[in-house]
Amino acid sequence: MSISLSSLILLPIWINMAQIQQGGPDEKEKTTALKDLLSRIDLDELMKKDEPPLDFPDTLEGFEYAFNEKGQLRHIKTGEPFVFNYREDLHRWNQKRYEALGEIITKYVYELLEKDCNLKKISIPVDATESEPKSFIFMSEDALTNPQKLMVLIHGSGVVRAGQWARRLIINEDLDSGTQIPFIKRAVAEGYGVIVLNPNENYIEVEKPKIHVQSSSDSSDEPAEKRERKDKVSKETKKRRDFYEKYRNPQREKEMMQLYIRENGSPEEHAIYVWDHFIAQAAAENVFFVAHSYGGLAFVELMIQREADVKNKVTAVALTDSVHNVWHQEAGKTIREWMRENCCNWVSSSEPLDTSVESMLPDCPRVSADTDCFVILKKNSMHRPSRANFLEELPVYFQILYRSLRGQDQLPEAGCDAPLAPHQARRAVRGASATGEATLAHAPAPSSLLVSSSGLPAPH
Repeated sequence: MSISLSSLILLPIWINMAQIQQGGPDEKEKTTALKDLLSRIDLDELMKKDEPPLDFPDTLEGFEYAFNEKGQLRHIKTGEPFVFNYREDLHRWNQKRYEALGEIITKYVYELLEKDCNLKKISIPVDATESEPKSFIFMSEDALTNPQKLMVLIHGSGVVRAGQWARRLIINEDLDSGTQIPFIKRAVAEGYGVIVLNPNENYIEVEKPKIHVQSSSDSSDEPAEKRERKDKVSKETKKRRDFYEKYRNPQREKEMMQLYIRENGSPEEHAIYVWDHFIAQAAAENVFFVAHSYGGLAFVELMIQREADVKNKVTAVALTDSVHNVWHQEAGKTIREWMRENCCNWVSSSEPLDTSVESMLPDCPRVSADTDCFVILKKNSMHRPSRANFLEELPVYFQILYRSLRGQDQLPEAGCDAPLAPHQARRAVRGASATGEATLAHAPAPSSLLVSSSGLPAPH
């Protein structure tokens, strides 16, 4: 008969309880204390006692993984994809290993932004002292000097950092699926300046300093006997706490504290800071935003705080699965009207691409992104409608919005003041093309969310 590890650990406590249950009031108090201890012990936590050390490599090579020529993460020796359950029945350890690998990949993407995309890493706050916490963003060389076009990318919430859309897609699929790199490369090739925000880098973590509490007996006027009794109780309490902590946290992970970055302590603060110190100073007449998930909320907050400036500088905004809420964020009527005319939110839906999706909120049009905005599972293969389908609609959307806002074309199916979903935009372009007023419908469909340099008319 096999006995589980947790049973062996708890057996002495159960025996003690059985022995003292027959005693007097003092023993009953001990029984109550033991029951309380048992109620606070999580068996899953107890199993940590047998975990391997939480000591992981700090390089991809150390993990024995590398990205192949297709941008897929593969095991160096076996060629197999990443395996989460590296050790059976050790979910916590496997999760810690996954997180450690994720941190390495974050640094790897940073390197790609600089080496492959030729972006510059810019430290913020711009006036930070040497000793204070800092964050950073990435910019193309011409981000502030490009007179025509600037593309700003904002990712969502969670563990992702600058240059990423989704860490799980980087690990399980490939770099093109989970990073912003294809967007950035195409933008640069089409003559855009580029700024990549880093809204989740809000603080740095440092080890919490140990506080040594001076014993009260050193300065107390209490009688010596009373001080001794109090010290004895204090030592026993500490002993019990350490005993419990040994099982609760056998790995003795370091206690950390967070030091927030000045004026960048949240995604919303970060977006406003980057606007004030970079985007607002950029020479580009036309700024385009692409914001995913919580990035959409951060943009709306930016709009609320800098409404006049945003309206004057931003031409169009493409949102994907944005979680903004104009009611909760208290966006005014003029902001909602601007969003209806200048924004479009592609959302995860089972409806065909570009089908209008009903919304309870009176802001921008919502249309289907054809299931998942990033990746869907279809039978045994993965494909990405985000890049192959709905992103092809965005250039048309940007193009028509740009022209309608400047009164350059009369749209046959929608007035200049009407919100334009991509399917409306395409019909408008085709209608105009039939009369010789536009030729975008006959141009090759781009593979990413950008307007070609020849597609946008020269700004006035």
